[in-house]
Formats: sequence, structure tokens, C-alpha cells
Amino acid sequence: MTILKDLPLEERILRLKKERNAVILVHNYQLGEVQDVADFVGDSLELSQKAAKTEADVIVFCGVHFMAETAAILSPQMTVLLPDRHAGCPMANMITAEQLRRKKKELPDAAVVCYVNSTASVKAESDVCCTSSNALKVVNSIENDEILFVPDQYLGSYIAGQTDKKMHLWPGYCPTHARIHPTHILRLREEYPNAKVAVHPECRPEVIALADEVLSTSGIIRYAGREDVKELIVGTELGIIYRLKKENPGKKFITVTEQAVCPNMKLITLEKVLWSLEEMRMAVKVPEATRLKAKAAVDRMLTLV
Repeated sequence: MTILKDLPLEERILRLKKERNAVILVHNYQLGEVQDVADFVGDSLELSQKAAKTEADVIVFCGVHFMAETAAILSPQMTVLLPDRHAGCPMANMITAEQLRRKKKELPDAAVVCYVNSTASVKAESDVCCTSSNALKVVNSIENDEILFVPDQYLGSYIAGQTDKKMHLWPGYCPTHARIHPTHILRLREEYPNAKVAVHPECRPEVIALADEVLSTSGIIRYAGREDVKELIVGTELGIIYRLKKENPGKKFITVTEQAVCPNMKLITLEKVLWSLEEMRMAVKVPEATRLKAKAAVDRMLTLV
């Protein structure tokens, strides 16, 4: 393995990536420097699709743990590296497989729709997964009249308002999106009267009610590219602003609040990406029995894309 210490970090990463036959998948919330070395930047659904189709030997997943797990579920023949093992997701930790099993016994007629922001063991107890961009499509595709939606109560509430299904919501949430309040939106609308407002469906219902558009991160990126959108108040994790500005020079993007930051997403740096490729450590693995059950739920989601 050739390591040239005098080269810039980015160049060392790109050379190592080639030698390892690796692909670097990066979530929209990651640091700008990490986004810049990515083979692909996207949301959880897009990254899941890329993970399923890649022919690389190694996936370096720059996101949080459940995302790397999903890649390992879909591509067990590959080595999946998470550059920082502490990059977890508080929402995913708000439900366990045992808790879900108990709830399923209480609601025997309900199909379980599991937001992809969850652990592999929770996915394995679910009927089908979804992301923020396809949750409504997934819910409406199910024959059951009752749905147990886990773990995000706010995404679940948003979907419940658009379907005839009886929705049972697990009381989980994203702490980052929960920091966004209606007062932030109202203040910024006064300051930027010509700006549109796009928020993520993980936001509180009272925030969603004030938005022009409710969109996944990929949806926000597409919306920002429209010719009629010149100024945009962005109601999601502030890491997305880097990509929005990079792809839309001349447009104005306003972070809804500086508190909308996910500290776990910011744990991964260029140094850690390099170390993961050098040492091939922090591999994420899923036990085979769990993987097969979780894959069935993820595969059902991917057929609906």
C-alpha cells in the first residue's frame, strides 16, 4: 500500500480509495470537506440505492451508524467502514427490537413501517422500511388498515395527515430537527419576505404547518435548483447548506437556526476517512440472521422507488 505522507489529505484519500477499490458515500449533512471527496453525496434513500448497486470491494460510509448498517445489509460481500464508530443516531436509539416486539403484540393487526433511521435489529422486526422521501408511498402500498410507524413520531404524524390508514406512532424524534421552532420560521419570514421555506418532515407539526414545502434532503436540493427559487429558508440540519451553495451559486440560503446541527454527523473528518482506509478498521457488520430479515424490509422499500 503506497502512502505518500507529503501529499494533501484529499489526494492521499483518493489514491488509497483507488488501491482499495473503495467507494465513498457521503450524506448531505456531512462536513463540506468530506462531501468534496465523495463519489456520491445524497440522502439515506439515495445512499441505500448506491450501496446496493456498487461493485466496489469497500464502502466508506460517511454518515451515521444505521446508514452504514443498511449498506452492510444490502452488500454483505463488501467491507463497510464507518470512519468514526461513535457516529450514532439518537432517534435510532429510541426504540429497541424488544420494545418493538412487545408493541407488535399489542397491535396484532398493524403492519410495521420502519423509518430507515433505525437499527438493523429493528428493521428485522419490521414489515417494510421507508425514508422521508417515500414514506407516504410505502404506507399507502400496504393492505393493512392499521400501521405501526417507528420510530419518528413527527414524520409519522406528517404521513398520518395524508392517508386514510390508522397510524400508531412510536414517540421517537430527531433532536436536531426538534430544535427548530415556529418562532424561527416566523422571524426569518419577516427578515426575508421573498424567501421560500422548505423544511424536513422530521420537524415538529407546528413547523411543518408554516412551510411552503415539506421535503427530504434530496427534495430540498431539487427544489433549490428551480429557477423560481432565489432565496430559501432551509429547515433541516445545516450541513446541507454547503451543497446547496455549491450547486446554486448566486442564490441565497438561510439556515433556520444555528442550533440545527447534528453533532454525530460532524464527527467524521478527512483525517478519519483516511485512517479508515489505511487501517481498514471500524467495519460495520450485521449478524446474518438479522441481516436477512432486515434486508427483506429494505428490499420491499426499494421495490417501491
